[in-house]
Amino acid sequence: MRIAFIHPDLGIGGAERLVVDAAVGLQDLGHKVVMYTSHHDPSHCFEETRDGTLKVQVGGNTIVPRTIAGRFYIICAILRNIHLALIMIMLNRKLDDKEKFDIIIVDQLSVSIPLLHWTGAKIFFYCHFPDKLLTKRESLLKKLYRLPVDFIEELTTGMADTIVVNSKFTANIFQQSFQRLRQVPEVLYPSIQFDKFDRIVDISLPEVQVLKPADDSTISFLSINRYERKKDINLAIHAFARLLKDSSSSVKDRRLRLIVAGGYDTRVTENVEHHQELVQLAERKYGLKSFTLSSGQTDKKVPVDTQVLFLQSISDVQKLFLLQTARALLYTPTNEHFGIVPVESMYMKCPVVAVNSGGPIESVLDGKTGYLCEPEEAVWAETLKTLLEKSDQEVKEMGQVGHVRVVGLFSLKAFVSKLNGILVQLQQGNGSSFESYGMFGSVHPVAIFSVIALAISIMVFYAK
Repeated sequence: MRIAFIHPDLGIGGAERLVVDAAVGLQDLGHKVVMYTSHHDPSHCFEETRDGTLKVQVGGNTIVPRTIAGRFYIICAILRNIHLALIMIMLNRKLDDKEKFDIIIVDQLSVSIPLLHWTGAKIFFYCHFPDKLLTKRESLLKKLYRLPVDFIEELTTGMADTIVVNSKFTANIFQQSFQRLRQVPEVLYPSIQFDKFDRIVDISLPEVQVLKPADDSTISFLSINRYERKKDINLAIHAFARLLKDSSSSVKDRRLRLIVAGGYDTRVTENVEHHQELVQLAERKYGLKSFTLSSGQTDKKVPVDTQVLFLQSISDVQKLFLLQTARALLYTPTNEHFGIVPVESMYMKCPVVAVNSGGPIESVLDGKTGYLCEPEEAVWAETLKTLLEKSDQEVKEMGQVGHVRVVGLFSLKAFVSKLNGILVQLQQGNGSSFESYGMFGSVHPVAIFSVIALAISIMVFYAK
């Protein structure tokens, strides 16, 4: 089949990892795959999107900025997505019938779905989480601002030929959020490429050497998340600071370090601001000694007395080294849609401490592959203490159980096989691409009009 992916920003987050794995997996099965995106920075992306493994086409980024004065992110994202879809439609129209796309896989933003139907392709929508639930509505103005956006999201989501979600948790949230839709989404768990985690880490590399503690007895707890407030990295710092105050021998006689690593993009205001907030939390509130290494930075030595180490946009090799050497992964988001990092951690035989909600409930076995805890600093501090009290052998056994679980449930082979089955069934399905819109069966023109009207009104508003 000829398959196109449309993804807003090919960075290095969990959603990006999923679509890249899906694209590579489908390509390996013999399908012809192209990825369309509004932003692709070769210095801030996954290797497969820059080394020629995948064909990537960038568009929809020349007219509308990512934000307007740091605000109106969703409106800009919608307009950029529409722009990208129109470019794709025009390119597709120039192709011979034998070269036109059979299936278009869309994720994150559904707004372009009614437009993409003009290509004649079947539309597959992967819902990581309803966008309407990812924003705070603290004022009446914000609520009014989101009304048309939420309406368009539900309307256009229902126009996909197939809808798939990343967990049972997300499936339940989807049905609660989009009650007008009759479609029941299918669950397709994300996966990881085992071979990427089976590589031997060359500890002589500068990017690895800079992470090695000067004191070999240092025990590290690791947090891997984007520098976003919703990830609640604060919880890890609160719990770690509370742990350090414990006077028991399992704590006071150890040199402990918290490593906060994750996606950091200087273009994203929240990333920059939240990093500074976390530094201030560690240093000013708790008096902890922190140190920050920027992406790719190897010319600075981490002070031996560093208690909280901040790492920005780590490389794959650095991630492997950190997961191999950490006592445990601290996964702090509440109601996370799925969470691929705990799966990666378990595969690397590193126990996981996660909040007992959302996707981690489906991936982490409490007490066996890690711990599921209430998002309270006292509970987390006590859990970290428990991990310190365990022998190295006990921690290793917990890690092994996690590894076996991931191999059985979250392999790339199983993910791609199920995805391919869904796509084959979709392609072979009878009938028009416009037949399954839940309660919106007859409003396809309304959807297009709503999208275009919203785009034009916003553009006219700012032009004035």
